[in-house]
Amino acid sequence: MSHFKIVGFAGSTSRPSRTRGLIEAIIGATALHAAVEAEVFDLSDLLPGLAASLDPSRPDPAVARLIAAITNADALVVGSPVYKGTYSGLFKHVFDLIEPKALKGKPVVLSATGGSERHALALDHGLRPLFAFFAADIIPTAVYATEGEFGDYRPAGRPLTARIDHAARELGRRLTAPPHVADEPIVQFA
Repeated sequence: MSHFKIVGFAGSTSRPSRTRGLIEAIIGATALHAAVEAEVFDLSDLLPGLAASLDPSRPDPAVARLIAAITNADALVVGSPVYKGTYSGLFKHVFDLIEPKALKGKPVVLSATGGSERHALALDHGLRPLFAFFAADIIPTAVYATEGEFGDYRPAGRPLTARIDHAARELGRRLTAPPHVADEPIVQFA
């Protein structure tokens, strides 16, 4: 049985982080629906080299390793803490260094964490447009979680775990679906 490579990227500058806990939970739940191997990267491990990586052709070695992992993965699970209504700037900087066509068609689960429900729209107004730009295959269910839905940096409580499982089932189906075969055209032109 072949395993699907999932790369998680937690855009938090703190460690431990709820964002990483959420990403690990999504990947763990996906493993119940598809054979996966995973690697999770933390933004905090890329500092200060990330800030010095302004040229995509010459990134810091740790940043280059992350970019290679992201572009070679079968699927991504990404997440950022929400600051003032959107993902973190350093999270975005990572994706500024990625070739625009590198994520085309790649399944991506979007997630975010924040202090209150009022930041939940960051998924639809920030992360979804970012990955739409890359023409990624964005999984319909995104997962947002507030500070109160965690215990010891791990998702806790039925509503959050149900959202995680729903997104994981969608990603598992996407990974295990047979390749799309284009339909024959109805009209052929000479």
